[in-house]
Amino acid sequence: MTAQFRFDNSYARLPEAFYARVLPTPVAAPALIKLNRALATELGLDPDALSTPEGVEFLAGRRVPEGAEPIAMAYAGHQFGGFVPQLGDGRAILLGEVVGLDGRRRDIQLKGSGPTPFSRRGDGRAALGPVLREYVVSEAMAALGIPTTRALAAVTTGEEVLRETPLPGAVLTRIASSHIRIGTFQYFAARGDVDAVRALADHAMARHDPEAAAAAEPYRAFLEGVIARQADLVARWMLVGFIHGVMNTDNMSVSGETIDYGPCAFMDAYDAATVFSSIDAQGRYAYANQPAIARWNLTRLAECLLPLLAGEEEAAVAIAREALAGFGERFNAAFLAGLRRKIGLFEAREDDPDLIQDLLDRMAAGKADFTLTFRRLADAAGPGVDGPEGDGAVRALFEDPAAYDDWAARWRQRLAGESQDAATRREAMRRVNPAFIPRNHRVEAVIRAAVDRQDYVPFEELLAVLSAPYDDQPAFAAYADPPEPDQRVLRTFCGT
Repeated sequence: MTAQFRFDNSYARLPEAFYARVLPTPVAAPALIKLNRALATELGLDPDALSTPEGVEFLAGRRVPEGAEPIAMAYAGHQFGGFVPQLGDGRAILLGEVVGLDGRRRDIQLKGSGPTPFSRRGDGRAALGPVLREYVVSEAMAALGIPTTRALAAVTTGEEVLRETPLPGAVLTRIASSHIRIGTFQYFAARGDVDAVRALADHAMARHDPEAAAAAEPYRAFLEGVIARQADLVARWMLVGFIHGVMNTDNMSVSGETIDYGPCAFMDAYDAATVFSSIDAQGRYAYANQPAIARWNLTRLAECLLPLLAGEEEAAVAIAREALAGFGERFNAAFLAGLRRKIGLFEAREDDPDLIQDLLDRMAAGKADFTLTFRRLADAAGPGVDGPEGDGAVRALFEDPAAYDDWAARWRQRLAGESQDAATRREAMRRVNPAFIPRNHRVEAVIRAAVDRQDYVPFEELLAVLSAPYDDQPAFAAYADPPEPDQRVLRTFCGT
């Protein structure tokens, strides 16, 4: 049984300056950890064939499937505010593109598949821990309904990689609508190559914004589309307490998908200043800073597109500024609408932002768990608990439960002004407030079991729980619990 990939590699048809042609480096003894069978089927691939020894060799980069055109993509990027003119895929190789059963075109990329011309003296490999982290978190984000790259497979290589200590090596097969980043545009703009910027914009439009190509001002329409997607994406992140951790311009995809799960994490206790990333010493990418950073990154994209927006620089800058001004309005509307849904409001009223901010302030002061507070509010708003007697599980999350009581009285008064019945409200709240997220201590426990004991049972169980984040799952109720003090993970690390 041979795994068949129906490749149609549009990016590899762009000029050679856009990438380097490079083959994956064969590994010693690839073994399958996990295949995402549902995703494989969606992509038009045969999961049984991918599970054979030959299929696993494809997923590990030991063999190259027919029709693939392996390339490492070139890009630049601002990393923590400092511009690096050449980065590129240093440990990832794009095998090619497939059009799935749903008609969507998606990249198939191997991460950890060996060095490329962009490796900057790195070994191009990935350790097992970061591969498992990306698999778990990206699939959890997909189940939460947040646009994201996906994990098709994880394999071990039978080799060690040397970081601070020797670690088992692994390869992740990543699926994305594309791997075109803001940094991809910066790579060519920094070289003054306007023709390449135009070719890249045309390619990205054809792939992500086909309607923009027919607009009166296509490049403006493309820029506005990227801005809108990013505003919506960051709002969705924040509504589930997600912190990307490394929002460099090379980690922001123009497709509007979450990409590059390095030192990412989900908040436990609510604190707008939360930072987990070990390399973010100044808190540049803290939870509350994410909207401003997204706008900053999008400004860098607009700068790249200036020559395409208008013939005169002054006119081009005016167009870019007008487009960028829409980010704040779009983000604020999406975030506020999401927060209204999280506390069970169906109608918009002028004082809602104050009510919501008051809750967040009290959560911060009371060290209340972000995910559980909103999940338990759904139950407190349900039928049969139309009063303070239904608040016990929520107020228990606050160091001073009385601080919640003051807010809850206002909240119930606000709910009483709407026409929805309690059962409808509770069900609507449960659809937007997950019970389960990939809590950091759970992810770390999965990694330790796999790395230290070659035990993948915790990995499989966590994936199963996170595949249905809005369901109660009584048998796995403990997975909803915040960490005990000795379980808290305060720092997360890049996977390089």
